[in-house]
Amino acid sequence: MFDYYGLMKKFMFNFSPENAHHIAEFFFKNGAKFTPFILSPLAEHFYIHDKRLEQELFGKTFHNPLGLGAGFDKNATMIKMLTALGFGHIEYGTMTPEPQSGNPKPRCFRFPEQESIQNAMGFNNEGMYKIGKRLESLYPFATPLGANIGKNKVTSAENALKDYEKLIKRFKDLSDYLVINISSPNTPGLRDLQNEQFIKDLFVMVKELTDKPVLLKIAPDLAINDALNISSTALENGAYGIVATNTTIDYSLLPNAKDFGGISGKVLTEKSFSMFEALAKEFFGKTTLISVGGIDSADEAYRRLKAGASLIQVYTAFIFKGPSLNRSINLGILERMEKDGFSHISEVIGSDRR
Repeated sequence: MFDYYGLMKKFMFNFSPENAHHIAEFFFKNGAKFTPFILSPLAEHFYIHDKRLEQELFGKTFHNPLGLGAGFDKNATMIKMLTALGFGHIEYGTMTPEPQSGNPKPRCFRFPEQESIQNAMGFNNEGMYKIGKRLESLYPFATPLGANIGKNKVTSAENALKDYEKLIKRFKDLSDYLVINISSPNTPGLRDLQNEQFIKDLFVMVKELTDKPVLLKIAPDLAINDALNISSTALENGAYGIVATNTTIDYSLLPNAKDFGGISGKVLTEKSFSMFEALAKEFFGKTTLISVGGIDSADEAYRRLKAGASLIQVYTAFIFKGPSLNRSINLGILERMEKDGFSHISEVIGSDRR
């Protein structure tokens, strides 16, 4: 079979990572708008809809466990096309209250040999009002949507709660769940909010604002005990779950890495899994766990599910392998289920914990 994506990737990789992303966004956004007839054939090929993969979470049906992690569709412009390409859920964002341009360029670097990316984007997005307006004409959507939210760069730590309050009010009725992002390495001082007092104050506030599921996303660079403690604090104060993990600032993982920004992709696999495994040992069966970071195959996806992930997300691997990754991961999960004698994904999830 002809490798169409391989040819396309060869062309796209002639551009800088950020320019390549803009080109992809242009076609994804406008393809769905001006040629909507292509969505059904794409979905028929890429979208795996099998009852054995279905789950009910957050009051919604997730037709398969594989989603797109935050950062790819920052402004919620590509949701229709991305769904047609096989994702069982889409997490859009990260959004901030006010629009911001992000960090100085160049700020995104690809490492093809390692199938990894290093980025220091800095929450570049159109702001919650414009993005929210776009979603008002789309939501509710057939596929579950998550809203990933973060504070503006100029917002002090003392005023960070106000930013999250604005964002929750704006997106609570435009998403099926929300994710608090205090773990990106690209906004100065943001990771400092990964402390028990701020987490407690945050989720006490969340309970007053919405009954929509709100989850916490953590960094892979925390000490395990710190990760367990802040996750426990979040859950004790009303968080619906934990998303693990964000990008890493462990630059030793990547040859010729820059000394800024966060690393994602294949080199993050084991570091992300180690953090997830520690969290799952403590919290599986008590909350919803979502695993992201270095997932690039059915084997790795299946390992995360068995470790306790109800949902898994990809991002960087989607860039390197294309939409065939979605199909192969979901079909691969089904093949492994049959081999192991599992009749439904609920039997797979956490099977290593039992």
